[in-house]
Amino acid sequence: MRIRMTGKKFDMFPERSGDIWGDDIPAELFEPLSEECRESDAINRESMSYWGQARAKMAADPLAMAGLVVIALMVLFAILGPLIRPFPYDEQNYSAINQTPNAEHWFGTDKFGRDLFVRVAYGARISLAVGIVAAFVNVTIGVIYGGVSGYLGGTADMIMMRIVDIMDTIPTLLYIILVMIFLGSNVRSIITALCLSYWLNTSRMVRAQVLSIRTQDFVMAARVAGESGWRILTRHMIPNSIGPIIVMVTFLIPQAIFYEAFLSFIGIGIAVPVASWGTLANDSLSNMNMYPHLTIFPLVAISLTIFAFNFVGDGLRDALDPRLKR
Repeated sequence: MRIRMTGKKFDMFPERSGDIWGDDIPAELFEPLSEECRESDAINRESMSYWGQARAKMAADPLAMAGLVVIALMVLFAILGPLIRPFPYDEQNYSAINQTPNAEHWFGTDKFGRDLFVRVAYGARISLAVGIVAAFVNVTIGVIYGGVSGYLGGTADMIMMRIVDIMDTIPTLLYIILVMIFLGSNVRSIITALCLSYWLNTSRMVRAQVLSIRTQDFVMAARVAGESGWRILTRHMIPNSIGPIIVMVTFLIPQAIFYEAFLSFIGIGIAVPVASWGTLANDSLSNMNMYPHLTIFPLVAISLTIFAFNFVGDGLRDALDPRLKR
């Protein structure tokens, strides 16, 4: 087939092989393109993976990055704080009672002369440990339970979700009281009680994610390939739901930290003389008007940590949500 080009239109004449070409074609049509024209349609932006885009969005979010910095500083404070000061967290010194912040005691002292800086640092260890351990244990239980429920579907899914609904009707405080009756008031009892109840919402979220992707093509292909149900769930379905799971972890940690501080504040959490942020706030109530520094430092630590994790959670939710992809 040959194409004959006239001044105004293109005509196709497959049967006319002897026509003369080029008499009425402008010469500028055959001039070579300049370098600028060649690169005008080039794709200058490099392709980015899903996690690369998430990192870029997180880096562009100032609140999320500020939250990460605060979390890192709080972890360093919990690890190095008791090491850089020569005071044990439970050592009483009646010659230095209720001192305000000074060169020797950076955060001041409490009513027993104990260094408040060291006690707040130890409180950071306990609160962060409770929050992180409880969150990851709950996410592990919730991911497995919700993933199995969503993958099985049908009657098994209905029974498993009704169990979750029944357990959700029992208040978390009741779990904690029952556990403390047997294990006492310590960190282990609080973590155990939180692990009994916090995984319920996680299981619901993971179940919803699994139900939404169980009929997609890559899952059907894995079934046709003969992979087992457990392998499909752990290698294909849960990894494709990892974004919401990570966001859930970042929101569970501050919830657990606040719950531990609240329980210790009302007197049913960590027992004295062990220092946690809740017990420090509770100890400062009697002298709050005369010595406000006893209340300010633990409350500032609680607030900064909770706000930091919430900011990071909001940033991750925006970064990992494919609906916000640009």
